[in-house]
Amino acid sequence: MAVPPLSDLTGQVVIVTGAGSGIGRAAAHAFADSGAHVLGVGRRKDALEETAADRPRITPHPADLLTADTPQEVIDAAIERWGHLDVLVNNAGATRLMPLAETTAAGIAALFDLNVTAPSLLACAALPHLRQRRGAIVNVSSTYGHRPLPGAAHYAASKAALEQLTRTWALELAVDGIRVNAVAPGPTESQALAAAGLPAGLVEQVKREEARRVPLGRRGEPQEIAAWIVRLADPAATWLTGQVLTVDGGLELT
Repeated sequence: MAVPPLSDLTGQVVIVTGAGSGIGRAAAHAFADSGAHVLGVGRRKDALEETAADRPRITPHPADLLTADTPQEVIDAAIERWGHLDVLVNNAGATRLMPLAETTAAGIAALFDLNVTAPSLLACAALPHLRQRRGAIVNVSSTYGHRPLPGAAHYAASKAALEQLTRTWALELAVDGIRVNAVAPGPTESQALAAAGLPAGLVEQVKREEARRVPLGRRGEPQEIAAWIVRLADPAATWLTGQVLTVDGGLELT
């Protein structure tokens, strides 16, 4: 599903994490197609190169966000290449099924390290440059950041934390002219279920069940989420901050 460019972002510099697939790849494409320079960050070099193929405005940047020096190194890479930073998209994250009876400290830590700590440290490193440009942060949450998800409570809790960070940063950074918003996708086509360790047959079963629960009758496409990420980041959205926009085909209403 192709989504036409929404804005003219020529000259803007954008960092997108988790850019190797799914929503992150679609967001990198959408920003580049709108004229922005994009630093696509992810762990898999080959996947990032696929994201950047035929789009010279996207620069692949392989990095592990869980490594201590990575947040500053990612920001420095964008500044060294383009001289400034306008938008940070915190899209990288992990999904994990973990019923209460199977909960472990390591499992909780892994979810919060990637879904909460990593975007926090990246935003901290980006802050001086976002202040200079009166830029924007867009966090990628989930519809389950504000509705229960039995069997994956800690994933939902990590996204709830990200939504609260979004609202709090919006207030904290308003004095600097930095807008902070979030998109909360519903079930969307991506590799997240497979990456969570589910076997292929179960992945397809979960997808069918999710589609049945969505009032619009299907799972979302990454491009549909990316379109709203670009809208929230667009400098033309001058008076929008601290919002969590749910894009889930109506699932939140059920």
